[in-house]
Amino acid sequence: MVASRSTLDRDAVVAALVDLLGPELVDTDESRLRSSSVDRFRKYTAVHGIFDGPFPAAIVHPTSTEQVAAVLALAERERIAVVPRTGGTSTEGGLETVVEDSVVLDGSRMAEILHVDAENMMATAQCGVPLQRLEDELRARGLTTGHSPQSKPIAQMGGLVATRSIGQFSTLYGAIEDMVVGVEAVFPGGRVARVKNVPRRAAGPDIRHVVIGNEGALCFITEVTVKVFPWHPGTTRFHGFLVPDFTDGVRLLREIVTAGYRPSVARLYSPEDARQHFPDHPMDQNLVVLSAEGPGPLVAATSGAIVEAAGTIEHEPVPEDAIRSWFEGLNWGQDKIDAERRSMRETAHLGYTTEVSVDWSRTAELYEAVMTRIRSTFPRAGDLTLLGAHSSHSYQTGTNLYFVYDYRISCEPREEIEEYHLPLNAIIVEEALRVGGSMVHHHGVGKYRTPWVQDEHGSAYYLLAGLKRAFDPHNVMNPGSVYPIDARGDAVLGEDGGA
Repeated sequence: MVASRSTLDRDAVVAALVDLLGPELVDTDESRLRSSSVDRFRKYTAVHGIFDGPFPAAIVHPTSTEQVAAVLALAERERIAVVPRTGGTSTEGGLETVVEDSVVLDGSRMAEILHVDAENMMATAQCGVPLQRLEDELRARGLTTGHSPQSKPIAQMGGLVATRSIGQFSTLYGAIEDMVVGVEAVFPGGRVARVKNVPRRAAGPDIRHVVIGNEGALCFITEVTVKVFPWHPGTTRFHGFLVPDFTDGVRLLREIVTAGYRPSVARLYSPEDARQHFPDHPMDQNLVVLSAEGPGPLVAATSGAIVEAAGTIEHEPVPEDAIRSWFEGLNWGQDKIDAERRSMRETAHLGYTTEVSVDWSRTAELYEAVMTRIRSTFPRAGDLTLLGAHSSHSYQTGTNLYFVYDYRISCEPREEIEEYHLPLNAIIVEEALRVGGSMVHHHGVGKYRTPWVQDEHGSAYYLLAGLKRAFDPHNVMNPGSVYPIDARGDAVLGEDGGA
């Protein structure tokens, strides 16, 4: 826990916020403050009612950019730590309050779809607009964002951009950073910055990326403009193949993607992971899942290439209807979260994931290294009920690996993170870095991968640290996320801003 460095005590922080915004926008309910001190990273302790703090002083619900600016001006002036949030689906500790009497700045009431520009193929929304609502509005007009993370029913636009999210159709449409055209954000002190909407520019570095993926550690995103695409709901084709060798599955994905084809879904599941989705899946087979969508001729060409590429490896086709049915139930909303919480309370069983990225040439090596190291060195390996992985996002130069691990919890709830999740997460991160990959592909650094952030960036950490020095020198924005902090709550940036 880090003590507040503010010049104001808790009561004074709340009074100042009420004076700024009025009491209806400042929530001090104790139960909600406790719940807002964590994100899904601590889901097991949370379902058991364990909240160890530190706790925020208030949850603030701004309804405009001007109100966000007023709060951040106060925070900068009085050195109040601020944790930005919208949809609350973060999984890496990014929403945890690590400084006593922080302010949780919740943008979920900024929920207006501002403009759909069908001629210029853009849509603009405030930060609190749920992605599902924007997508529904667009599909009614024959359009789509192309963005479909598993959290789509409840994720909101600001958080998706802040965490550099990715969706299930990324091989075709790209990740969120490929979709963002322009953005509005508020920086410490209340300065509002708007990156205008243009197709492309060469006017210096791409300043969108100061905002995209900042995880609330530099600014608060208030408005987002994304590109949109024609929606073709009736043309999608699904393909599935059983593949005996994981390496052959990697080769199949690589051959399709590097040849220039862009299936909307391109996935490879290890046998253990596939069994989660297909109860009768044979445990001696890996599963490759692909889909093609878009205009009919493009779908036909992509499907043809998929079938041709599969013919170069040993495989057994899976019926298209089975893959289609699986995909239709892949997303989760509040109902699945609630069911997961009930299951955790009743069974002392938990499932988690760690996702990384790696070059094609070292994908199979990383997969084998992680699986071997966990099975042979993880002290509680006997509690594992599932250990597997899948590749779900591929690129010209490589792919991601999404390791999944379920386990029975044979310790006290408060000890679960230290005994299970943190050591498993560490093994995967360390092995990814060892083979030259990235320690995180799309869930963000949060507060639980910061121990490796300098190893991740190496000499380039100087650039990342420079952003913090320039835009948030007093570390009021989401302390502990992306940037490590010391015992005083100061960001660890290096003597010269480098590693």
